[in-house]
Amino acid sequence: MDIVRAMPLIGPGDLSAVESVNEGGRAPVLLVCDHASARLPQSLGTLGLDAGELTRHIAIDIGAAALTRALARSLDAPALLSGYSRLVIDCNRESADHTSIREISEGLVIPGNRRLTAAARQARIESVFDPYHAAVAAHIAAVEARGAVPVLLAVHSFTPRFRGVDRPWHVGILSGRDRRIADPMIAALAADGSLTVGDNQPYSGLHFAGYTMGTHAVKRGLPSVMIEVRQDLVADDAGVARWAGILERALAPILAQNSLYRKLLG
Repeated sequence: MDIVRAMPLIGPGDLSAVESVNEGGRAPVLLVCDHASARLPQSLGTLGLDAGELTRHIAIDIGAAALTRALARSLDAPALLSGYSRLVIDCNRESADHTSIREISEGLVIPGNRRLTAAARQARIESVFDPYHAAVAAHIAAVEARGAVPVLLAVHSFTPRFRGVDRPWHVGILSGRDRRIADPMIAALAADGSLTVGDNQPYSGLHFAGYTMGTHAVKRGLPSVMIEVRQDLVADDAGVARWAGILERALAPILAQNSLYRKLLG
C-alpha cells in the first residue's frame, strides 16, 4: 500500500492555523468561528484568484471573526477562530467530503484547488483542519476535566442575497433536536418585533449542523447553537458592536441558567 505523505503547507512566515482569543475567559462557554479568515498560506499564493475574490463569502464569513471576538469579551468566554480561508480547506466540513476543498465555489473556478493530489489534500488537512479541531477538542476536554459541561457557540455570517433572491432574516439560529439554547434565544431576539429571526434559516441544523458543532457538541450531548448573522449587518465596526450587544443580551440570561450545563444524549 502506498503511503501518502503530506508536504509542508505552512511555513515560518505564516501565522498559526488557530487564533485563540480571551483564553482566560471564566465562562464554561467556547465560541468558535470556522470561517474567520481570508488568509492563504504563502505556499499557495492566491490560488489563482484576484485579490477581490478573497474578500467575498467564498473565502470568508464577513464580520464573523470580529463578532466572535466581541462576544468573547462581553460573555467573558474563550474563543477559537480558524486561521485560514475556507478556500484552503473548510473547517466546517468533514475533511473527506467533496465540498471540503472546493474546485468551484458560487460559480467561480478556484484554479489552485483543481486536480489536487492526495498528498496536497493531506497537507491541508494536517496543517489547517486538524490543528483547529484539535484545539476545539482540547478546550472542551479541559472544561470537562474540571467537572463542568461546556457550551459551544458557533458564529457564522450569511450573504444578503443567494442565487438572486433576497434573504429576509437579520439573524438565523440553527440547532438540531436539542433546543435548550435555540428556543429561548429565538424568543429573546424576536421579542421587540424589530428583527426577522430565522429558526433553522437560512440553513437547517436539523439536517446539517456543520462538522464543528455536530462533532464537538451534538454527538457529545453538549448544549450548543449556531448563530448566523446577515453579512451586511456586521460589515463594519458599528455593526459588529451593535450585534455583539444584541446577541449578548439574548444569550446572557440563557447562559446564567445552571440547568443548561448538563449533557443531553439520545
